[in-house]
Amino acid sequence: MRKSRSLLAAALLAGSALCGAAKAQTASPVAPAPAASAYVNAPVAAPVSAPVTHSGHCGLFETCSSTKIGLGKGDFLIRLSALGVLPEDRDSKIWLNGAAIPGRVKTTRQVMPELTFEYFFTDNLSIDLIAASTRHEVAAEGTPLGKIDVGSAWVLPPTVTFAWHFRPHKRFNPYVGVGGTLAWFHNVSPAGGVVQKLNVGVTGGPSFNAGFDYQLVGNWFFNFDVKQMFMRMHAWANDRGSGAFIKAHDSLDPTVVGAGIEYRF
Repeated sequence: MRKSRSLLAAALLAGSALCGAAKAQTASPVAPAPAASAYVNAPVAAPVSAPVTHSGHCGLFETCSSTKIGLGKGDFLIRLSALGVLPEDRDSKIWLNGAAIPGRVKTTRQVMPELTFEYFFTDNLSIDLIAASTRHEVAAEGTPLGKIDVGSAWVLPPTVTFAWHFRPHKRFNPYVGVGGTLAWFHNVSPAGGVVQKLNVGVTGGPSFNAGFDYQLVGNWFFNFDVKQMFMRMHAWANDRGSGAFIKAHDSLDPTVVGAGIEYRF
């Protein structure tokens, strides 16, 4: 009996061992632990480009970190504008052989290019000089002889203006100014007919203006300017055939409108 119990126990132990082996064979294999030196393929960030730096030179049509914004002390500008000269002919007087006669002087309008030079003494105060020459036709209207073509003349009216700028070192900078004009008449041509000889005297007077500068890009600016000039024109005409002598005074008082591009040096 004892022997049979020993055999039975041995058989149970053998069966348990066989079952454990079978379960071990059917279980999922465990992945080996990665080695410490294994390479991991991680995403790589995009390279950062180096900042663009200028080699100390700013292009002609560039606004760079070294470009001054607006206008101020020490700036010098040259401006090229389209200029409209609009004579007002406010008050005219005509004399024939010393006697006043009815009529008025009429002067034509003109558009021409204008060159301006400007310098800033301070951030707010500048001085400028304009140079332009325009050709005008002159006639006497409403006279006892009807309309008389007097002739034509070119006028050179250099004008010096002191201007006060309200917003220095800003892109938009309005201003007002006061100055004076001295006008020379040249290439004077009589119309013929009644007028065979024509002389026009030098004239001048005060002027006032208002306008603005606007910085476009880099050292380039746009300018708009309106000037009101006060000046009288004095003219003498002769008719060689009849010996008639005609004298005329006219308050030209031209309004001068200009718009153009300027560059700061």
